[in-house]
Amino acid sequence: MILIRLLCAVITRSLFILISLIALFRVTWVKKSNLYWFLTFLYLPLVVEMIFTLKRRKGKDYKWFSPPILLFLISIIPSMWILELAHQQKKFNDPQNFQCRKLNSMESLKSIINTLRNNTMKNETFTESFKLLSSVCDDDWILELHQILLILLIVGKWLLPLGGGVTRDQLAQLLLSFVGTAADILEFTSETLSDIEDNSPQLVYLILAVWTWSMVQFPLSVAYTRPEEIGEGQSDSLLKRHRTDIWSIVQSLFIQDGPFLIVRLMIMVQFDVLHPMLVFFTIKNFLMILLNLYHLFVIFQDYRSTASPVP
Repeated sequence: MILIRLLCAVITRSLFILISLIALFRVTWVKKSNLYWFLTFLYLPLVVEMIFTLKRRKGKDYKWFSPPILLFLISIIPSMWILELAHQQKKFNDPQNFQCRKLNSMESLKSIINTLRNNTMKNETFTESFKLLSSVCDDDWILELHQILLILLIVGKWLLPLGGGVTRDQLAQLLLSFVGTAADILEFTSETLSDIEDNSPQLVYLILAVWTWSMVQFPLSVAYTRPEEIGEGQSDSLLKRHRTDIWSIVQSLFIQDGPFLIVRLMIMVQFDVLHPMLVFFTIKNFLMILLNLYHLFVIFQDYRSTASPVP
């Protein structure tokens, strides 16, 4: 059992480093500079954390917080920022230079796979194969990296050995919430960035900053760990009794739905962009905020009614 736990811990962190390296490799190709390889220093904390966890904790993760997921995000987010900013700049400075392979059909995907297979059979160099992959359009590359990043966060959390006090039921609830969160985040980044019709670096920075802030949810699992039992004679405070619910509400208001709503309203009002999907997700974020405020009100009223002494 310990061997399986250690193996899962090593495999998960190895996948984190591999995807970060792929993103960084794409950065060096797009920016045509090997200086960006210095970003590999961001991987050192993840390697150190892996050694410490394997040695001291036998691969076990923590209960409320996941250091490997946080360090994975730190290692890959700078590369994602560079790729997004480079793509936006290229889109507006050189809109006609889009001679690239689109991954918008099975035919195009099969063409790339067959070419890679032929290169392998002909003993072509790795550089030739990577040139082929680099011919894929920037927006497709970035979208795939976003998708792989979010999927790996979910799978990685699943593979990481459970921390002390975390049950499999709690992990299942957390993973289910991750799936919904990841879908909303992916839609936010892909749709809002594509809605930018003018060269506005400030708005791109704002969207990427909100996206980065929303990723903070993944290393945390406070909302899906039960509070400790309150013994006799101990104070039964609102925070102790409803800690998970309150954290879930705070997470929605200040980390995801609140910031997403503000950015979408800015795009609609300031940049005069309006289409059905943008309106739908704006209303969705607004409803989520209202429902969470209502949930908070119900929690407070329930606590007051149970805490008040019965005459």
